[in-house]
Amino acid sequence: MNNQSDTQTVLTFGEREFILLGTAHISRESVDEVAGLIAEYQPQRVCVELDQGRYQSLNQDQRWQNLDIFKILKEQKAFLLLGNLVLSASQKRMGLDMGVKPGEEMKAAIDTAKAAGIPVSLIDREIQVTLRRAWGLSGLWGKNKMLAALLAGAFTNEKITPEELEKLKQKSALQGMLEEVADFLPSAKKVLIDERDEYLAKKLFLAPLPGENKILAVVGAGHVPGMVRWLGELHEGKVTPEVTPIEVVPPPSLLARALPWLISILVIGLIAWGFAVGGVSEGFANFGRWVLVNGSLAGLGSLAALGHPLTILGSILAAPITSLNPTIGVGFVAGLMEAALRKPRVRDFEHLQEDILSVRGFYQNRVTRILMVFLFSSLGSAIGTFIGIPLLFPS
Repeated sequence: MNNQSDTQTVLTFGEREFILLGTAHISRESVDEVAGLIAEYQPQRVCVELDQGRYQSLNQDQRWQNLDIFKILKEQKAFLLLGNLVLSASQKRMGLDMGVKPGEEMKAAIDTAKAAGIPVSLIDREIQVTLRRAWGLSGLWGKNKMLAALLAGAFTNEKITPEELEKLKQKSALQGMLEEVADFLPSAKKVLIDERDEYLAKKLFLAPLPGENKILAVVGAGHVPGMVRWLGELHEGKVTPEVTPIEVVPPPSLLARALPWLISILVIGLIAWGFAVGGVSEGFANFGRWVLVNGSLAGLGSLAALGHPLTILGSILAAPITSLNPTIGVGFVAGLMEAALRKPRVRDFEHLQEDILSVRGFYQNRVTRILMVFLFSSLGSAIGTFIGIPLLFPS
């Protein structure tokens, strides 16, 4: 049985009843509606469209102060952290324009449920898994477009227009951002949009314990139609509630793993060919072109991030070498140098949430500047590799 109003959809499967509240807008009204609905229905479990990381971000405003930037660089998580910061900045900008923090209706659902002694389940997939799956499904051109979208999101000061504001009110903040990414990457739409409907429905279906027959789910309105379809198929046994296949990040393909090594072999082979065919002078000239192009562009990337002069020099010297070694990148070297030369201060961690809202803040904050040094020097070296390879072929 399926009863539906403007914001509420009630599904009855035998003794079990699922009430789906589609948050139709990001406003104070949405927050009040959630609390009122819990009081009205008295559900035996409340499920919300949050993952553990986003739930913690709503409750731990000081979490950024616990960052270990050196550990993040060593574990090669700098790009992921930068992506999280850009998403956080986008959400905060929306909150400033809308007058309420995105996700506040989810927090209100959790707080109201806990106050009433109602158990709560977080049913969304980790955003890092979603983005990494989308990244893995994208080709080289798609990855470049995702980087462009990331950089645009980091450095935009554009205000939301009234028309855009009305559109955003019809969906959750995260949903809106993922749809924008899906526009850049049609090949990843299945991961960014469709898979989340499936994941939310299956986690909701699995959430109730025996005896819990009335379940309230608070989700973005855009997810409700897809979740209704999946819940119906789950009840009819057409699909299994297994989520493992869409809960893990698939390993890179054999080609993706081999490509960096193949590029290194090609470059080294071309340089050696230059020595063999053209002699010592031509060989050194070939090697010099490689060093000049790769090193200068990596250094230019560090300069664009306003890195320390020694960081810029280190990028220039390291890039021609690290670009031939797939196990280490120039971004790692440049990022560590910047972190050592300009160690983040307590102030940088305390004001990180505010600084990421503006271009000036991104450059002033030492944490984000380290991440930009990592990203821009890596991009410079990558561009230098593709420009430099044709220059190594004998004329």
